[in-house]
Amino acid sequence: MKRADDLEGRQTGARPFLTFRVAERIYALPAELVAEVIHTPSVARVPQAPKALVGVANLRGAVLPLVSLRNLVGLDEVGQGDSSRAIVLGAGAPVALAVDAIDALVTVEAHHVQTQPASLSAEPGERLIGAFQLGSGRGAAKILEIQTLLSQAFAQRDRAPKQTAERASRMTARVSSEAVAPRESFITFEVASQEFAFGLEAVQEIISMPNDITAVPRAEALVLGMMAFRETLLPLFSLRALLGLPPATLSDGREKVVVVSVSGALVGLVVDRARAILSADPAAIEPTPAAITARSIGETRIKSIYRGENGRRLISILAPEQLFREDVVQRLNGEQRAMRPKAPSETLTEMSKFLVFRLGDDEFGLPVEAVDEVARAPAQITRVPKTPKFLEGVVNLRGEVLPVVDQRRRFDMPKSEHPERRRLIVVRSERHRAGLIVDSVSEVLAVAADVVEAAPDLTGDITRLIRGVANLEREGRIILLLDPGELLTRAERGILDAFEANTRKSS
Repeated sequence: MKRADDLEGRQTGARPFLTFRVAERIYALPAELVAEVIHTPSVARVPQAPKALVGVANLRGAVLPLVSLRNLVGLDEVGQGDSSRAIVLGAGAPVALAVDAIDALVTVEAHHVQTQPASLSAEPGERLIGAFQLGSGRGAAKILEIQTLLSQAFAQRDRAPKQTAERASRMTARVSSEAVAPRESFITFEVASQEFAFGLEAVQEIISMPNDITAVPRAEALVLGMMAFRETLLPLFSLRALLGLPPATLSDGREKVVVVSVSGALVGLVVDRARAILSADPAAIEPTPAAITARSIGETRIKSIYRGENGRRLISILAPEQLFREDVVQRLNGEQRAMRPKAPSETLTEMSKFLVFRLGDDEFGLPVEAVDEVARAPAQITRVPKTPKFLEGVVNLRGEVLPVVDQRRRFDMPKSEHPERRRLIVVRSERHRAGLIVDSVSEVLAVAADVVEAAPDLTGDITRLIRGVANLEREGRIILLLDPGELLTRAERGILDAFEANTRKSS
């Protein structure tokens, strides 16, 4: 950005400026700094970001921070109007400025630009490098020193190095390598009011049931059709039919598609609803009783049984390769090899899996390797005196005293309007195991490395927490990918260290 001396010394003739409005003020920017003007985009809000950062948006496949110019110049925020626009700056790292309205593109002679501080009449919060009269009694347009305003609002402090897409795709490896007690992880779901599970390693994604399915003529009842999925077609099968259970009488709109790999071929299994991610003690997993495995219907598909909650919760664990006849698997393999540009094994190695949860309208992702389980938020949480507001309290989770963090409080958000829908995500970091209360858990999502971008530079210290942004342009979604090791600040980790030490001492 040219400063005042540059503006005065280097102008040798007419120069174009883009003028725009914020409240009753008219501002201007040299036209060469403006890449384009767009309608104000929808954004994903960044928790605990600097006040001026509205959020991050998608601009033709790139993650773009949206900054409120009202906030930059010290004015109160108002809702967006029909005339609201975003000015995309082209100099340096791209950033968009939210303004109330675009005025005009004007050409101004050099000698008409005032640059003396005494003549600029700057309001509190403004940083100006010049001004010029608009004529016809319309007043003056103030030329903003935009880079100074941005630098003041987003002061860069010491931080971790900028996250690249490659490092974002590898961050799950660091989580999974941490020393933990050996347990087995499962994704559970409901079919005909019964709970079943697949091993976490077998599930590629869990997605919502699409509205449009291509039917397959003269197919078996268990074949529901095909759906578009990542540049190919995904065959859909009814898990009810595969297990020999009666068909559903009526859809309630909560069906999910569990995407699994069967001998290298991807298939979608339709279930009634997703239930939880579960971290199980191997000692509580038992082989299916011989009397059951000897039968010739759906029960033969059950690999083992998990006896949770002292036997009160029985979950049938399935193996995808045991659900289909051998001839069906061979046919699936042949069809998918013909349709896919890459071998399935090559594609899967490029994907990282994240558990997606919501806080309000915003979506966040955690590496599935860092998630021990997902369950309903407990009705009773024991409050611990003299602890910070983010620590909701503690719960007894199968004999372990677990600290519970309310993510809305942690991110300075208002209370949920639907507390009965909240979920508890048990997350493991390098030193701690804690429960995170979130509004809802929506899916397990496989994200390709090439759609993960670094967190925008303007997010300041929050860059440590947001290690990447999954920009799903086709779906119109932006998911902030969180680093489980940074969910707590250094001070808060110290508090939990002391809390856990006292808990062990009391025990």
